[in-house]
Amino acid sequence: MRTAPDPTTQLTPAGERIIAVASDLFYARGIRAVGVDLIADEAGTTKKTLYDRFGSKDGLVVFYLERRYLRWRDFVLDHLDRVAPTSGPDRVLAVFDALEEWMRDNDRGCGFVNAFAEIGGTDHPGLGVIRKEKNWGRDLMVRLAHEADLHDADTLGRRLSLVHEGAIISSTAGGFADGMAVAKNLAADLIRAAA
Repeated sequence: MRTAPDPTTQLTPAGERIIAVASDLFYARGIRAVGVDLIADEAGTTKKTLYDRFGSKDGLVVFYLERRYLRWRDFVLDHLDRVAPTSGPDRVLAVFDALEEWMRDNDRGCGFVNAFAEIGGTDHPGLGVIRKEKNWGRDLMVRLAHEADLHDADTLGRRLSLVHEGAIISSTAGGFADGMAVAKNLAADLIRAAA
C-alpha cells in the first residue's frame, strides 16, 4: 500500500481531481460521511486510482488536511504582506481581517475543528496535521506580538489565538452574526493594554 504523497508536490491530473473533490466533500459533508466510492465517482476516476495516489482513505484525509493547512497559512501570510507589511499592532490585527475574508468562502467553520470532531480520540494520522495548524496559528500570534514589541508577548499571543479561534466558532456554529467584528475589537483592546 502506498502512502500519501507530499502535499507540496504536483499530483497527476487524476490525483488533482481526486483531492479537489475530496476537499470539497470532506469540508461540506464531513470525513466519515464521505466514502471513497463517491469521491472516485465525482472525480471521474476509480477507487484503484484513489488508492494508487493516496494509499488509503486515511492517506487522502491527511493530504486534504495538509493541503488545507498550507492554503490557510499562505493565505494569512500573503494577506499580512499585502495589507500590513511592517511590524506593529496593525499587523497583529490584520490576522483577524484575513480570517474574516477566508470565512466568506468557508461558512462551515474551521475545517480542522470539524475534522477533530470526527477523528479526535482516535489514532488517526490526521490528528498531527490538526495540531500543527493550531500550533502554527498560536505561534504566529506570539511572533507578531513580539515583533510589535508588545508587553508579555507570549501571554498576549496565546490570548489573541484564543480570541481568533473563538471568533470562528461563535460566528459559524454559534450564529453570532458580528462575531468577527467583536473578536477584532476585543483583540484591539488586548493589544492596546499591552502597548
